[in-house]
Amino acid sequence: MRYFIIIFSIVFFSCKSAKKVQSIASVIAKKDTAETVVIKENPKVDSQAIVKDILEKVIKTKITFNTFNAKIKVDYEGSTQSEQVTAYLSIQKDSLIFVRISKPPFGIVANILISKDSIVVVQIKPQKTIEYRAISYLQDQIEIPFDFYTLQDMLIGNPVFLDSNVVSYKSGNTQLLVMMVGDMFKHLVTLDNKDFKVLHSKLDDVDALRNRTCDITFSNYQIADGRQFSTYRYISVSEKSKLDITLDFKEFSFNDPLKYTFSLPKNYKRK
Repeated sequence: MRYFIIIFSIVFFSCKSAKKVQSIASVIAKKDTAETVVIKENPKVDSQAIVKDILEKVIKTKITFNTFNAKIKVDYEGSTQSEQVTAYLSIQKDSLIFVRISKPPFGIVANILISKDSIVVVQIKPQKTIEYRAISYLQDQIEIPFDFYTLQDMLIGNPVFLDSNVVSYKSGNTQLLVMMVGDMFKHLVTLDNKDFKVLHSKLDDVDALRNRTCDITFSNYQIADGRQFSTYRYISVSEKSKLDITLDFKEFSFNDPLKYTFSLPKNYKRK
């Protein structure tokens, strides 16, 4: 399960941190000098119309697809460990996610199949094992109520943990900052003011005692069949220690046949 945790679940605060990550308030203050409009405290603002317009702009950037294939260089750096792997990814929308993990000099070290309700991890090296887990296992490990669809959106590059409770916004010359507050997170989304692609996503835990925060930067956008796709993402996760990860998409395609498949080898030990 280690390689799966390294690549994906860190996005959902599975690890702890030592270096402090900026709070949402400080990020807003440093972005630009435009006035922040607090929607619910401003009687002159048509809050419903503004919220509707902002949410439509965010939703407009959402990537739709049937299948997705990618080759991703993954760099991981934690407080006690760093690692570099290559992930080969295939997604059948709303159905399955397949990941093949390669690590030099060993080659393919693990294959992972994720469905709506389960995870199967085939560890090839150093030990030949097969591990079965319910998707709820990861939810329990990271204490975040996410599902298959949230993970799918994260891999595709769609913003996650969006909420209709937009409490404030700031519109500058080049960027639109939107603050949402949900049950678990305060979420600051930064959009390009021209085409509304997501540039930055900042999640802070509503529970101040947890002090979890996740900072995701989306960059190096490329156009693929009319879709704006971020080919480089930097993720910084913090609680009691700090974890940094980069996802560098070397190849990607939409709506092609799935490149990577999954089969259960014989004579592997079940865990």
